[in-house]
Amino acid sequence: MIQLSTLLDAIEVKESKNHHDQLVSEVAYHSEKVKKDALFVCIRGYKTDGHQYAEKAVQSGAAALVVEEFVPNLHVAQYLVDDSRQALAALGDQYYNHPSKDLNVIGITATNGKTSTSFMTNAILEENNWKTGLMGTVMVKFGETLIPSVLTTPESLDLHEYFAKMRDENISHVTMEVSSSALDLKRVGNVDFNIVALNNISREHIDLHGSFEEYYNAKASLIREASADEFAVLNLDDAHSASLAQETKATTVTYGIENDNGHLYCSDIDLSTGRGTFTVEIKRPFQTVNGDWVKESSFEVTLSVAGYHSVYNAMSAIAIGLISGVSISTIQRGIRNFKGVERRFQFIYENDFKIVDDHFANAGNIDVTLETLTKMDYNDLHLVYAIRGSRGVTTNLENAETLAKWIPELGLKKVIVSLSESHVTSKDIVTPKELEAFEKTMEKAGVEVELHHEMPDALQSSLEQVKPGDLIVMGGAQGMDFGAKYILNQLVEMKPELDAEATLAPLKERVAGIDESFLNKEDAQ
Repeated sequence: MIQLSTLLDAIEVKESKNHHDQLVSEVAYHSEKVKKDALFVCIRGYKTDGHQYAEKAVQSGAAALVVEEFVPNLHVAQYLVDDSRQALAALGDQYYNHPSKDLNVIGITATNGKTSTSFMTNAILEENNWKTGLMGTVMVKFGETLIPSVLTTPESLDLHEYFAKMRDENISHVTMEVSSSALDLKRVGNVDFNIVALNNISREHIDLHGSFEEYYNAKASLIREASADEFAVLNLDDAHSASLAQETKATTVTYGIENDNGHLYCSDIDLSTGRGTFTVEIKRPFQTVNGDWVKESSFEVTLSVAGYHSVYNAMSAIAIGLISGVSISTIQRGIRNFKGVERRFQFIYENDFKIVDDHFANAGNIDVTLETLTKMDYNDLHLVYAIRGSRGVTTNLENAETLAKWIPELGLKKVIVSLSESHVTSKDIVTPKELEAFEKTMEKAGVEVELHHEMPDALQSSLEQVKPGDLIVMGGAQGMDFGAKYILNQLVEMKPELDAEATLAPLKERVAGIDESFLNKEDAQ
């Protein structure tokens, strides 16, 4: 329990009604989770408005409300604020006694690669024998806790609760993905970051944010709003990232592969095996969080994950490791021992034919994945694509056009498409206009669309069509998260001669697509 007045000290209240100081049991923003004597915060989302659920929250026991407009006919205390989302972040931080201040928090944002960079960074920190936490698109993980993610960045109240639990378990370093939506919706409000990084920016979520400029500004705010006590890691090869060096109070550490004017330069890249080796040259000294200096030197790095993009991800992770005070030898081991992230061009079956699982989140991801396919040996390609729902026509059109660009080289005649209706939440449902944009692009490219409303049906179709020497690619973000579970189990049923334990082994440590309990639930407040 906490005194209401103590909580309210964290926010600016413009006006109040029925004010009465009392003990509060908790802070809540979801009406179905309200307990007796809770402070309920009415937040507005893209699809729902928490003010519509205020009465329900009061009926469930809420003793007070934080609102952006007073809710009539409710005789509990109400506190008017300009931005209830910012208020929720501040209240959560206050309720849990500012937990992020007791942690070393690293925030990574990018259009492409923030998940892999976060995992790489965590691998470096773990190699240094620090107790770490990890939060992002795949999961929330710390100590013995592992929770599949619904949001890339948790809602602010949940985020501060995770920080508090990490503090209780003596976690020292937390690496988290920071999405553009999270920045726009104040989900990382009142987080005390130590290091922030912006790897790259390309077109995504245009319809969600209204324009590329607004999307860019959302991403850039992580760097622009960083304080003088923070460090900002920037990619000089990305014009948008590089430009922010002049727009932040943070101490900047820069890197490049094409541009050698930064602190770190990547040279002698060898991708002949698909997995890169390269030299990192420290061209300009910089300080660590502890005040020590990283001096000019060079060292070799060997990756265990494939792709040119992985070199960029590694450079960001290496910069973060050096700033954090990790030795070069430890960074080398951590990077070498990092085996990749599930659903990032992950081979989940390699027998008479192959199955690759990839999240296909945006045009950049699709481009990299399909380029990789052109360098592989196989007979026929069977692409099962889950359209990314509720991301807007612009994003889906760009995804489809990127796919169409590679169709001649891949020899694709048909794409098996899934709407994944039973395997996405309401925030990821494919709209008719998004489907139409995809179908028209495929028609223009001369590719047949085999449409399925349900993801398991689409995967079953691919298994019925595949032949020895072929390749199945499962592409899609939220709509294909559950794909590996279904296709491998279907495979075992179809082929009783297979070693079931070996075939299902990729599911053992899997996080994405295991918990289905949250599906088909409305994002009610």
